[in-house]
Amino acid sequence: MTHYLDNSATTPLCEAAREAVISIIDENFGNPSSLHSVGVKAQEAVDSARKAVLSSLLPAGKRGKPEQVIFTSGGTEANNLAIIGTATAKPRNAGKKIIIGETEHSSVLASAERLKTLGYNVVFIPSPNGVWDMETFERELTADAILVSAMLVNNETGAVNDIAKIAAAARKASPDVIIHCDAVQGYMRLPKSLLSPADIVTVSAHKIGGPKGAGALFASEDVIKKKALIPVIFGGGQEHGLRSGTENVLGIAGFGAAVDYFAKNQNSIYSHFDRLYSYAVGRFSELESDGIILNIPQTERVAHHILSVTARGVRSETMLHFLSSEDVFVSSGSACSSNTKSKSHVLRSFGLSDDDIDSTLRLSFGLGTSEEDIDAAADAFLKGIKTLSHKRG
Repeated sequence: MTHYLDNSATTPLCEAAREAVISIIDENFGNPSSLHSVGVKAQEAVDSARKAVLSSLLPAGKRGKPEQVIFTSGGTEANNLAIIGTATAKPRNAGKKIIIGETEHSSVLASAERLKTLGYNVVFIPSPNGVWDMETFERELTADAILVSAMLVNNETGAVNDIAKIAAAARKASPDVIIHCDAVQGYMRLPKSLLSPADIVTVSAHKIGGPKGAGALFASEDVIKKKALIPVIFGGGQEHGLRSGTENVLGIAGFGAAVDYFAKNQNSIYSHFDRLYSYAVGRFSELESDGIILNIPQTERVAHHILSVTARGVRSETMLHFLSSEDVFVSSGSACSSNTKSKSHVLRSFGLSDDDIDSTLRLSFGLGTSEEDIDAAADAFLKGIKTLSHKRG
């Protein structure tokens, strides 16, 4: 029996998304930019998904505008658009300050590094024990700060940033600053009210049971009105001129269907993750005497679908292969950077030693995860430590 515990890398396609994708393949295959009826049907599918994503990000009772949701090829592209598209939107922004969390996703960090080469003053804020160092952040806040980017949920540790607190401090120092939140790992798993202080928000389909290759950037009405966001991909002017290229109707329709499913089942989904997380923490805590360490962020809120586990004495890559042989599938960190040889910048900022970083794996839960999966993982971890610890070189 397979025990899949790598849902932060990607989730299986949910049935609602599968049905939506099949419908596009069979019936609504047209190009949304075409003016004939086949194209119109495809555009209607895109519009329906846009409405679902918009509703999922706005406060209850508030109505937004379609142009506030820009569909992209995924979270990476949306983050590039958010960081580069806002920093370069106005000539007066050139060379000014951008503040980024040290533990952000690589797509945010790489975008910020690109801006450094263009002369922007980029500052990185550390996150010891998963918490933004607010003293460092407030010290770095100056009137010339134009952009602050903080992820909602860290993809390796489950640490949850206080976006409201970060945004309030930033706007006090620089009233016109734009607040970006990469919400890919927390989207539809945490209350959307946690995102309301942000001006622009990144989300992705395949973390919530939707297809890969579909994401979106949400922008506030103020950002759109002030043209504080410009495209980084140019061409036919799709997505209200902010992301050219023919829309991925298959992915977008599946995205919208997955959002609708999560929205309709929100309370049971929250309960599911709360129960699994409590069970997993208890189950793995039993193994502390065997060299298991849980890296629990010291924040007021922790995402209940991600658990960072250090198995001292065994390299993570070795343990990963052993667990796979036991039909337990986890991750050694972010799947987007798993092929690199560098140590995790997230775990280093968290405070782990190099040896512990080398021995840390991530378990992440999905809608199909069960307590039996967690039991299987805990048993396999224990077996792996006993089998492999003496082989570490």
